Amino acid sequence: MVGRTLAHYRIIEKLGQGGMGVVYKALDIRLDRFVALKVLPPEKVADPDRKRRFVQEAKSASALNHPNIITIYDIDCADGVDFIAMEYVAGRTLRQRIADGPVPLDEALRYAVQAADALAKAHGAGIIHRDLKPANLMVTGDGLVKLLDFGLAKLNDPGETQTLAVLGTPGYMSPEQAEGWPADARSDIFCFGAVLLEMLSGRRPSLLAGEPEFPHGVPPAVEQVARRCLARRPEDRFQTAAELKAALEACPAKASSPASIAVLPFANLSADKENEYFSDGLAEDVIDALTRVPGLQVTARTSSFAFRGREADVREIGTKLNVSHILEGSVRKAGNRVRVTAQLVKTADGYHLWSDRWDRELADVFAIQDEISRSIVEKLRVELAGERPLAKRHTENIEAYMLYLQARPQIYLFTPESLAKSMDFLERAIAGDPGYALAYAGMAVCYFHMAFFGFMPVREGWAKARSFAETALALDAGLAEAHAVLGVAHICHDYDWKQGERELRRAMKLNPESQEVSASYDYFWLVQTGKYQESIAECHRALARDPLSPFQHWRLALRYMLTRQFDLAIGEFEKAIHLDENYFSAHGHIPLALLALGRIPEALAVAESFAASVRFPVAMAFCGLVYGAAGRPEEARRLLAQLHEIARSAYVPPTWLALIHAGLGETAKVFECLDQAVEARDGMIFHLRFIPQLDAIRQDPRYQAFLRKINLAA
Repeated sequence: MVGRTLAHYRIIEKLGQGGMGVVYKALDIRLDRFVALKVLPPEKVADPDRKRRFVQEAKSASALNHPNIITIYDIDCADGVDFIAMEYVAGRTLRQRIADGPVPLDEALRYAVQAADALAKAHGAGIIHRDLKPANLMVTGDGLVKLLDFGLAKLNDPGETQTLAVLGTPGYMSPEQAEGWPADARSDIFCFGAVLLEMLSGRRPSLLAGEPEFPHGVPPAVEQVARRCLARRPEDRFQTAAELKAALEACPAKASSPASIAVLPFANLSADKENEYFSDGLAEDVIDALTRVPGLQVTARTSSFAFRGREADVREIGTKLNVSHILEGSVRKAGNRVRVTAQLVKTADGYHLWSDRWDRELADVFAIQDEISRSIVEKLRVELAGERPLAKRHTENIEAYMLYLQARPQIYLFTPESLAKSMDFLERAIAGDPGYALAYAGMAVCYFHMAFFGFMPVREGWAKARSFAETALALDAGLAEAHAVLGVAHICHDYDWKQGERELRRAMKLNPESQEVSASYDYFWLVQTGKYQESIAECHRALARDPLSPFQHWRLALRYMLTRQFDLAIGEFEKAIHLDENYFSAHGHIPLALLALGRIPEALAVAESFAASVRFPVAMAFCGLVYGAAGRPEEARRLLAQLHEIARSAYVPPTWLALIHAGLGETAKVFECLDQAVEARDGMIFHLRFIPQLDAIRQDPRYQAFLRKINLAA
């Protein structure tokens, strides 16, 4: 009997048996606590490989300390019996839980996030599990997940020669494991995808023969995560468990939330087609009002407006945007009268829940917005945050409001011409209502972009951005975008990270759903202070709300560039271009990812095409960098000369010049340009982190000196 050979433990009951040994529940009589004993029977000890794996499990797991990984107390051999004493977990395995049927989505995601966190810890210690499956995940009564059985675990030693041996459990193994090739962390991520699919479907997956099948009702975001885990090529999967965890945390926890909605652009039925800005503005303000309602998931404007002019079925829209309801409407404006119609539709069956029509004076437009919002909230049975109006009235001057509506879409075209046009509308709005806080905030955002992209003398741009933000906040301290601009100005102009963080966090607290706020907090705080996994999580959260936005895909792609996951970056850049074939920022960065992968002819072709079609300094700089790094210095110097010529009459960020010098290997010139960039307050210096071709520069002692100048040295 086992109990007589292990004097310090009293066996209570047998818990199970597997290929690696028998597991007992036992009492540690020295410490008076229950433990789980895994015992390798004497007849198995003769198998040296089995014993080696038994010892490997103990060593692997004991090297880890994490709430979601089983704790190893001891490993010993007594009277010829090898055993491991480990934490006793009261509960049942995920395999036993799935036997009851599919795991509800919110529950499955809770378990998945914990398991991903455990894998991240193990992988961070260089340990690959290699046998992740439901039977090796224990779930306690209060929902805590514990990762078990490191019997096949292996320290990740890239230099070690491995024999072709199939290790793992059929049905969960990655393709490379099934073929006997060495496994790395991405093999565990494949197994994880199989476990997630089994939780959602309630049945063991068959993955190596074809595409995985997902049960009806799984949100697209969750399915996308699982499919990426299950990609046949390791380079197409999540590259780290930490990144996987971030993606899971951004997924919706309900298959079809009763409180999710997309507001489509309202049709402009006015005789004057120029009034489309008004119909769009009305829909945007309803979106803004609804985002203030706790518990209501609202799709962002970019994704909702992607369906403008398309004959899309509401069910298709609901699937692509992962919403259960659609609001559509129309606006007819004539003189000082306006007619607005709106209807709320269920995406599951196209059923109309509510519709209404308003014939009012134009001055009543704010009341109409609030009535629409409250009607939706009532129909969806969402709890309101108090009785205050949902559609906030920032001005009583309808003419100023109309000017603001015309200014808003111009801001996010990010060209000098569009920003100048936006500022013209906003200046006229302020002239009509000097107390219009939102218009001042809009001016602050315009000058922020003018300064950041170098469309005007940079110091002047930052000064004006700060001034308008401060005026906006003096009129309305709750304007999140103004706080964000102020935070960016503190960082880019003053290199004051403490004040910058304070303002950016304040902005996020006020309105985390704002694209301006989220992107600024992410880019200027999370990225620049090295919080890369938090940054990726924020990008996934934004993308879940705005899945059809080229900007959000480009934003995530840059984070993959940041973490040097170039295949994934190219995939996200291509998604952005698929959504908007003219999205020049995506076209511009793809050559850098191709170059990093050694795909030089492709990088050159894409860079040349981009520079030829977009005559911006940034396009010339990126192309010059590619030329230099690809061994074509003459072409690189030609573009460098052209940029210097442009700089005679217009501002060219010194950072762009530094890129070409980096491609040419002219390190001293790079740091000379960076010194000029610091002095000029060139915001583009914060983009350097995303450029892999500067990795060699970052090893130079002068780079630390550069970071000290912007108060960012480690």
